[in-house]
Amino acid sequence: MLNLADHVPARLPADHPPVLTVVVDTEEEFDWSQPFSRVNTRTASIAAQPLAHERLFDGFGVVPTYVMDWPVANDPATIDTLGTLLAQGRCDIGTHLHPWVSPPHAEEVNHFNSYAGNLPPALEYEKIRQLTETIEHHFGQRPRIFKAGRYGVGPATAQHLAELGYDIDASVVPQTCLSADGGPDFSRHGPDPFWFNASGRRLLEVPASAGYAGRLHHQGHGLHTRLQHPWARRLRLPGIASRLGLLERVRLSPEGHNAAELIRLTECQLEQGCRVFGLTYHSPTLVPGNTAYVRDEAGLERFLDTLRTYLTHFSQRLGGRFLSVRALRDTLLPAA
Repeated sequence: MLNLADHVPARLPADHPPVLTVVVDTEEEFDWSQPFSRVNTRTASIAAQPLAHERLFDGFGVVPTYVMDWPVANDPATIDTLGTLLAQGRCDIGTHLHPWVSPPHAEEVNHFNSYAGNLPPALEYEKIRQLTETIEHHFGQRPRIFKAGRYGVGPATAQHLAELGYDIDASVVPQTCLSADGGPDFSRHGPDPFWFNASGRRLLEVPASAGYAGRLHHQGHGLHTRLQHPWARRLRLPGIASRLGLLERVRLSPEGHNAAELIRLTECQLEQGCRVFGLTYHSPTLVPGNTAYVRDEAGLERFLDTLRTYLTHFSQRLGGRFLSVRALRDTLLPAA
């Protein structure tokens, strides 16, 4: 998925309305400000996931994909919660690799190795294989959707996914470069899904939606890059550009963004021809105090209200449809 020369655009039929998918990074609770640790494996927040279905998803017909990591896939309580939703047809499941808590534990736990694509290919493969087979064992179906923890794909990840039978990857964050932090560079990736081949298998990439809104959004990436220069930041130009409605960087997530920002991003990308949108958040956020995005019960209500407002706008004002990631692939397949 990193080699742009091999990408083939994946398009909706011409008469199909815009589509929104929801992918939940389903993982243990841990303090993101602290070093990575193998012992942080608490998964109590998974019990709160049905709340989003009862308050939002069921009413809108949203079928989210819970991409789960090792602690979630091995906890009997979380298996029961997510397994019930899966059996009822209210969700789909996939794989989410946090290498620091996923066996085999052969690498040093550090920042660089938290991006699984930086590991030796054989070790990365074995971590994905063991997690894949564990999910299949506990949920009765083999996961076909993969999302790398920290978006940390590497040169060998696509080959591993193909060899393990995956159909879909959801690890790309458009126009985002993580190389300064040790991660991959997606700065040349656009927002649209695409097909790519690995080991003789065709896979679909469904990026998480991220990009630029504002009156200058057509100049987004280049202008945003210039606004990040130290001199521009000293003059507070990024904040000024945002407040004036000229340019803002937005990720399609209720974590750290309000509904108005999510709507602005979606409408700007629609104007540029994008018709498939990927909304994401982290499972621990549904319990107050786990993440910086929801500190208390009032914060949880704001979080849910942001989702409700956005989903309502997408369906009623934009005429959009909600599809699971797997259903999106089936919709795109005839046009491939």
